[in-house]
This record gives sequence, C-alpha cells and structure tokens, in this order.
Amino acid sequence: MRSFLPEYEVEAPARLEGALELLEQGWRPLAGGTDIMVLLESGRLADRRFAGLWNLGDLRGIREEGGMVSIGALVTFTELRESRPIRERFPLLAASAAVTGCIATQNRGTLGGNIGNASPAGDSLPVLLVYDAQLELVCRGGVRRVPYCHFHLGYKQMDLRAGELISRILLPAGRQGWHECFRKVGARAAQAISKVSMAAAARTVDGRIEDFRLAYASMAPVPLRCWRTEEILRGARPGCLPELPDETSPIDDLRSTARYRRQVARNLLLRFLAGIE
Repeated sequence: MRSFLPEYEVEAPARLEGALELLEQGWRPLAGGTDIMVLLESGRLADRRFAGLWNLGDLRGIREEGGMVSIGALVTFTELRESRPIRERFPLLAASAAVTGCIATQNRGTLGGNIGNASPAGDSLPVLLVYDAQLELVCRGGVRRVPYCHFHLGYKQMDLRAGELISRILLPAGRQGWHECFRKVGARAAQAISKVSMAAAARTVDGRIEDFRLAYASMAPVPLRCWRTEEILRGARPGCLPELPDETSPIDDLRSTARYRRQVARNLLLRFLAGIE
C-alpha cells in the first residue's frame, strides 16, 4: 500500500544553516531519496517532515584538504565512478560505486546517504573501513570528526547526535603500492543487494604481509571491520597462512543463508591472499 503524499512535508533550505535548523527541530534529512522512496512506495515511511539537501553546495565536491581527500556527503555514486582522482587513488570506492544499484540509482544516490542509511549491506561501507575513512559531522553548534570504524554502533544505530548531519567523508591520501580488492556477490550482475561484499588491502614487503585491512558487508549487524584477522595476517606469508578467526555473524534471510555467506566470505579472502603471493 502506497503512502498518502499530502501527509508528508518537504522543505529545501538554500543554505546549510537552514537545513541544520530543521534537523535540530526533528526533521529528517533527504538527499538523493533512493532509499526513502522505497519506503514511501511501500507505505512504510514513518517520518513525515524532511529537510531537502540536494541543492546545498557545502555538501558537494571532491577536494584535497590537509593531507586528506574530502568527499562531500552529496557526491553521487556516478560522480565517484567517474572521478579521476577517486579512480586513481581510491579504486575500491570507484568499483563499489559502479555496482551500487542501477544507473538511475547511481545518478541520485549519495555517499553520505549510503552511510546514513546504515544498512549492513551498503556497497561502499566496507571500502570506507578499508581506507580508514573519517566522517565530518556538522550541527549548529560546530563540527566534529569521528573515525568511520567507530560510527556504526549497532543495527541502524550510529554515533550521530540530535541535529547532526554527515557533511563530508575524509580519506587519508598517500596509500601507494598496496594490493587492493573489492568483490560483491549478489543474485545477479546489476541492481542487487549484496549477499556478501568484501574489501581488502595488503602491503607486502619481502614476501610477507606488512600491513592489512579487511572489511565485509552483509556479514554482521553493521559493516564489519575484521580487526583480529588483520592482526594475525600481519607478518604472515600469503602462501603459508595461520588459522584465521571467524569474526562474522551473518544471518539467514531472503537473499542467502548464514552458512553460504560464511563460506563465500572465506573464499573471497583466500582468493585475494593467493593473488598477492
């Protein structure tokens, strides 16, 4: 059953300050709307008042900023996919953007919206974990930064205070010479919610793994950074691996089973490690 449109209200302030004032009053932010429209069409959209952000230039653009690459929360997946700096310096982010939904979704869906939707299946989220992203959160009282790995507190729970908005995503620049991999496994090649997604990055020196990053989507209630696995792999040789822990907690749902997800997640990791020997 569809929602009744006259029950909803949308305001689109011309300035960021106006949007933050609405958020402070309890309005919900509205960016590309790709997830909100699904809820609207199904009659499950509980919020009634929305602050439209689409025209706020403060939340757009990709730029260098104090040794970081700063990505506006309203940057779309199409912009990420087509950005030369992103493709060259953060190829996993461009790769994840290219498999997010369909072309129409990529044209409207935003990186900040993908984070704020807080789905554990979000395509870009394990990539942000692997790249050690930080989030810039803004409210009328000021700005604060949080490491992205600490942002998701539980299923659909975030370190986002009342009146705060994700304004920019910050990626540390300068990671060169790493082996990197992003893989998404879904029911079909396009417009599919992931059964399992993996992002991984490794730096090797003299045949050993000197540093490592590993993250999954759809494998826990939140986008999952595998800290123990990373620690065990540091110093290991890719061809002679120690026993690796299972840090995942997948579920059975309409898309897959927990058993399948665990096996695929392990296979993706082992395949990546075999490729960097």
